[in-house]
Amino acid sequence: MMRYSLSILFFALVSLPQSFAIGGPTCLSFTSTQYAIATESNPATIWIDSSDWPGVHRAALDLQNDLEKVTGKRPSILNITLSSNGPTISDLNRQTGSRSSSSSIPIIIGTLGRSNLINLAQQSSTNLKPKLTAIQGKWEAGVSEVIKNPISGVTAAYVIVGADKRGTIYGIYDFLEQAGVSPWYWWADVPYKPHSKIYALPNASCSHGSPSVKYRGIFLNDEQPALTDWVIEKFSNGTSASRPPFNRFFYSKVFELLLRLKANYLWPTMWNSAFGVDDPLNQFTADYYGIVMSTSHQEPMLRSSPVEWYQFGSGQWNWDHNRENLTKFWTDGVKRGSPYESVYTLGMRGTGDLPLDESGNIDLLQRVVAGQREIITSVFNKNASEVPQVWCLYKEVQGYYERGMRVPDDVTLLWTDDNWGNIRRLPTAEERSRSGGSGVYYHFDYVGDPRDYKWGNSHSLSKFHHQLELAKNYGADRIWIVNVGDLKPHEISIDFFMTYAWNTTLWTKNDLDKYRKQWALREFGSDSLASGIADIVKRYSLLNIRAKPELINSTMYSLTSYREAEGVMKEWDTLVAQSTEVTKKLSSDYYAAYFQLVHWPVIAGRTTQAMYIDAGYNQLYASQARSQTNVKADSVEKLFEYDADIRDQYHALLNGKWNHMASQTHLGYYYWQQPMLDTMPSITRVQKRQVALPGPMRLTIEDSKGAWPGDNSNQCAQGYNCPPPTVMPLTPFSPSQSRYFEVSAGGPQAFSWTAAANVGWLRLSQTSGNIQDASSGQRVSMSVDWSAVAAGSAPTGVVTLKASSGQSTTVTLVANRTTVPSEYHGFVESEGLVSIQTEHYSRSTAVGGVSWEVLPDYGRNLSAVSPAIQVDSRWQAGAGPLLEYDFYSFNSKGGNITVTVYSAPTMNTYPGHPITYAIAVDGGAPITVQPMPADATNGNLPAAWKGFVAEEIVRTVTTHAANPGKHTLKLYATEVGFVTEKIVIETAAGATQYSYLGPWESVIV
Repeated sequence: MMRYSLSILFFALVSLPQSFAIGGPTCLSFTSTQYAIATESNPATIWIDSSDWPGVHRAALDLQNDLEKVTGKRPSILNITLSSNGPTISDLNRQTGSRSSSSSIPIIIGTLGRSNLINLAQQSSTNLKPKLTAIQGKWEAGVSEVIKNPISGVTAAYVIVGADKRGTIYGIYDFLEQAGVSPWYWWADVPYKPHSKIYALPNASCSHGSPSVKYRGIFLNDEQPALTDWVIEKFSNGTSASRPPFNRFFYSKVFELLLRLKANYLWPTMWNSAFGVDDPLNQFTADYYGIVMSTSHQEPMLRSSPVEWYQFGSGQWNWDHNRENLTKFWTDGVKRGSPYESVYTLGMRGTGDLPLDESGNIDLLQRVVAGQREIITSVFNKNASEVPQVWCLYKEVQGYYERGMRVPDDVTLLWTDDNWGNIRRLPTAEERSRSGGSGVYYHFDYVGDPRDYKWGNSHSLSKFHHQLELAKNYGADRIWIVNVGDLKPHEISIDFFMTYAWNTTLWTKNDLDKYRKQWALREFGSDSLASGIADIVKRYSLLNIRAKPELINSTMYSLTSYREAEGVMKEWDTLVAQSTEVTKKLSSDYYAAYFQLVHWPVIAGRTTQAMYIDAGYNQLYASQARSQTNVKADSVEKLFEYDADIRDQYHALLNGKWNHMASQTHLGYYYWQQPMLDTMPSITRVQKRQVALPGPMRLTIEDSKGAWPGDNSNQCAQGYNCPPPTVMPLTPFSPSQSRYFEVSAGGPQAFSWTAAANVGWLRLSQTSGNIQDASSGQRVSMSVDWSAVAAGSAPTGVVTLKASSGQSTTVTLVANRTTVPSEYHGFVESEGLVSIQTEHYSRSTAVGGVSWEVLPDYGRNLSAVSPAIQVDSRWQAGAGPLLEYDFYSFNSKGGNITVTVYSAPTMNTYPGHPITYAIAVDGGAPITVQPMPADATNGNLPAAWKGFVAEEIVRTVTTHAANPGKHTLKLYATEVGFVTEKIVIETAAGATQYSYLGPWESVIV
């Protein structure tokens, strides 16, 4: 009997220090066991049959070359030739020689039904035969473990056998990953981990069944400027051509990476290239490696469009008016691809990735598909249903489907995300029974509304894990393809995408930290640094997912409220410091890899956000007549140049190996399209030789854009002759137990200042200071000694500020000592708000075994919650799984409160059942809310979608009756797939100030 279930790819997640592989069991050790594979005196030996697949032989050469780099000794390969008609042990012995003196076991590689060596082993070994029988006919399954007596005369061997050629190839690369060879050894320059000895663990199996997703691949897209310019420099071989040299030499690197990641599927570059034409050996090479080729959603029948059509086509790109020429064009594409493993894209879009027909002519598209099927039948001389085909329901094509267009049952339906990581549609119960199944086209890169995003790695593992988990549970698992743009710098996102597609059962929402740590250990080899590196990767992803770098502007993060902008910068600065410390501790051999995979994303992300935030401060300070305006202008200019410096640093790595790969423009967007040249954010300057009209002292306060003394439009509604400033009140339940004011220069004149409070309970962090030059500024924190304030009282304290220049003004603070009953537990209002991170619920109630679940690190702050995925579950308002949040309020808006729910921009994935939630307060009737409006006509997204995905959030507001006191907010699930991160309850009109991330979370008692 097999010791594993073929429905599960691996036994369990094992994390042992002797292996560097991510997930799956461990079968290798670098400390002695009874099964030596390579030692200092005996290099490894590899047995393979000459009859096996060429791609398996090629992978065996990788095994030989990589093990040499790991162990320092080159393994020998025995290329065994046995008769296909009854191979015998004596034939084998003549070729392998005596093995009695060997202290190591061979690595035996082969493919069922192809390798005569494996056929012989299957016949002669009672230990191996049942294992091979169990994987027979299973897509990409394989056996990988120590087998005793696998062949007569062989005491033991490490056997790698695949049910098909990729099953064997994956076994080889899994072995190498365990031995210390990262899949990214070339694409990210991850060093080999040297070990002079490699042993196999007894009683351990690394065998695997069929993967969770059948076709798993990437789409190289939007490949200009970075990838294209890099390819021109690295793969032109001194020649010039009308198109970039996306040739077999380039693609060989891609194919190998995909196989090492256990992927098998590729949509090649297409905007200024033609895979089947630019190098006539491209398709052959893909098949030789074992990669299944296809073409993107807009490129039917394995032909690059529009490039090949412009080169070889004739007439209009119009089926009704040019059917004969299109038929010939597509027939040639199918003939060209017919010798190789391919998936044929059906349908037809307009040239330039645009709709074919604005009116949505379904009849036209159905005629196109029927014609394409006829071509496939004719070329292959068999029913088209026997040839893999896919119909991608991208943008308006989904609209055709929703309005009734259908394709034959054997064609895979490829559902898509909205280009921003939110899957638009999941299969219905009826669609899940289709023989062709369905899949998902996902995006890590996109060109289009509301903004191109092609620079940096701004993806959340938590988000796309949840989206893909939904897809898998709803049966969209025939094809997973992800648009990766230039491939770099999406390494870790691609890595996890393929890891998860290989075995979705292995990685739950709670395993993502474990994945990151195993990834860091595999890439950098340091157990002591792995956790820290994993945390850095997680946190830079969180900071980037809040708003993609291409969307950052100078006022996105509030410069005045909730200390938001400065809080963001503190997070980035901490991250840069931690990443820099890692660079000091890592071996220099790892610097290039660490810079590409971790450090560059950190310093580049920090630089971009700091540049825009300082540009915002520059404009704000100018309006406040602060001389620090010029300091921020200088900072923006320096950061703009540093952005180019770190780009150049990336390009200089390893003598320019990755020149051009960080050249994507990303600063200064004027509309959705990428800027043609990076442009610095706008800055202004104030006259450095002039003193502000009210004098040299400038006073500014927290939560206000105003400045004193003198006039400022933000001081009061009138804008002049305004009273001295008053800061927001403090309560014992304020999330921040201080308020601040800042003293700064309004010109070149130096001055000193003093500050004094008129009451003993008002404490100041500083009571005097000196502003010695125009760049100086000092912050004074005001806090309250609550023991000196009577419960229930709200006294006023006044700080008098005097400058040596003769100026004086005051700052007022109210200390509102609110109280709650001693027995109360829950959130407490402060400043008219209760702000809640949704994972901090008071109680959770399951319904029918389904409860809300926390999605760690999802979204823009801490985490999110979502109903557990139970397919086709839905509930009436007030009847579904429930989260309750207790809160205590001191105010109301005439007996009412407003509740804002911050939810993810999840699409309405199930026809007739939009994503909704229900909400109530206390015993009030639940209100059903639909965050994402229904799609517009012809498959277009709703108008509000652009704003939602740009901010990665949807804010929905409801009103509820609630007087001051204790209350319970109730959040009910109504549909699977709804995700929410934050809830803000406003009890006083206008209490919520502008901020991008929302108010600080309220105090819980």
